[in-house]
Amino acid sequence: MYAPERQQEILRLARDGGRVDVLSLAEEFQVTAETIRRDLKALDRAGLVRRVHGGAIPAGRLDFEPDLAERESTAADEKDRIAHTALAELPADGSVILDAGSTVGRLAASFPLECSLTVVTHALSVAARLADHPGIDLHLVGGRVRHRTRAAVDAWALRAYGEINADVAFLGTNGFSVDGGLTTPDLAEGSVKRTIVSAARRVVLLADSAKHGQSHFARFGDLADVDLLITDSGLRSKDAAAIEAAGTEVVRA
Repeated sequence: MYAPERQQEILRLARDGGRVDVLSLAEEFQVTAETIRRDLKALDRAGLVRRVHGGAIPAGRLDFEPDLAERESTAADEKDRIAHTALAELPADGSVILDAGSTVGRLAASFPLECSLTVVTHALSVAARLADHPGIDLHLVGGRVRHRTRAAVDAWALRAYGEINADVAFLGTNGFSVDGGLTTPDLAEGSVKRTIVSAARRVVLLADSAKHGQSHFARFGDLADVDLLITDSGLRSKDAAAIEAAGTEVVRA
C-alpha cells in the first residue's frame, strides 16, 4: 500500500472511530510506529486530523466525546492496571468520592466485597457496581443524567458535593497536562468535577497515558490540584518528571 492510500484509510478510521492510536495503526498496516507518525504528521499538516499524545483525532473533533460503552473498551488493559494500583489508595475505614468515567468504574468493580467504606458517586454505572457490597454505605448523588456518561450533573449534583468533606476523591478526566490542566468536553461535567476536587482532602487522578496532552473545551482544574496521578507505563519518563516537578506525585502502573 502506498503512503497516500494508507493515509486515506487512516483518515477514514479516525472519522469513523473518533480517534486513532499509533500502535494499533502500525499493527493493522504492518508498518513501523515511526511510519504511522509520519502519516499522522502529513494529515495534520493538511488540516485533516489533529495530533494528540499517542495518536490523532479528526480535525474539528477536539471535543468529540465517546460514550461510556466505547470508553470501556478503550485501553482496557491499561485501565485495569491503573484500577488495581488505585486500590492501595482506599482508606482503611473512611469516605471516598468516585467520579464518573471508565477507569474509575473499573476501580469500583475491583472493590473487595468485604470492604467497609462510605462511598459517594454521581455515576449510575459506578453505583450499580457497588450496590451489592454489604459493607459499603453508598450515597448516590442526583441531578440531570447525561446519557453519554450516565452521570448526574447540574445544580442538584453541585449542591450535594458542596456539603461533603471526603477523605479521598478518585477523579477521571478526558485530558491532562501541566500547561493545559484537567479538561473535559462538557461544561456541566466539568463543573461537577471541579466541585469534587474541593470536596475531598486528597485527590487521586486515574487517567491512561493516551489522555496526556489532550485538551478539551471545559477546563476544571490544574494538575497542581491533584495529589497523585495513577497512569500507565505509556507516559514517558520526561513527562512524568515534569508533572512531579509541578507538585503531583506520579505512579505508572
